[in-house]
Parts: sequence; C-alpha cells; structure tokens
Amino acid sequence: MRALRIAAAVELVTLAALLVNLLTVHTDAVASLGGPVHGTAYLAVIVLTWATTPVNTTPGTRPRSVVPGVGGLLVLRRLHRPGRGRPPVT
Repeated sequence: MRALRIAAAVELVTLAALLVNLLTVHTDAVASLGGPVHGTAYLAVIVLTWATTPVNTTPGTRPRSVVPGVGGLLVLRRLHRPGRGRPPVT
C-alpha cells in the first residue's frame, strides 16, 4: 500500500510539473526528465493496483488505476472509503 501511495503521488506531481512546464517556459530538460518519470509512475500505479488489491474488492477499483494522472489517487480513495465494500488487505 505504501508503494502505491508513493507511485500515485509521483504520478500526480510529475504530471503537474509537465503541464506547468508546457504552459510556461517549456524547458526541454524538464520534459526529458519528467516524461519518463511520469510514465514509469503511471505504469507502477497500474501494476501495483492489480498486484496488491484482492479480486473481491469493490467493483471498479482496479480499472480506475488506468486513468491517466489521477488513477492512483482514485484507487487509494476507493480502498480507504469507510463503510463501502470490503476493507483493504494489507
């Protein structure tokens, strides 16, 4: 769960940095570093979600991981929602 939280945060922060860079100065160094880091975090969120969430979690939890940029946060929110579905297995 901790790895999923870290990957979700990195995914969101790098997306924000890439968008700010695109809308302002468009520095190639930021894009060259931020793009691969964001892509890796995006893939890590998907893999960690499918690998760590049990099959019997609330329906829709796993597919939310493929939403670009905020998929990890959607999964974490879904897993930590009290009173809905089964509790997360840690």
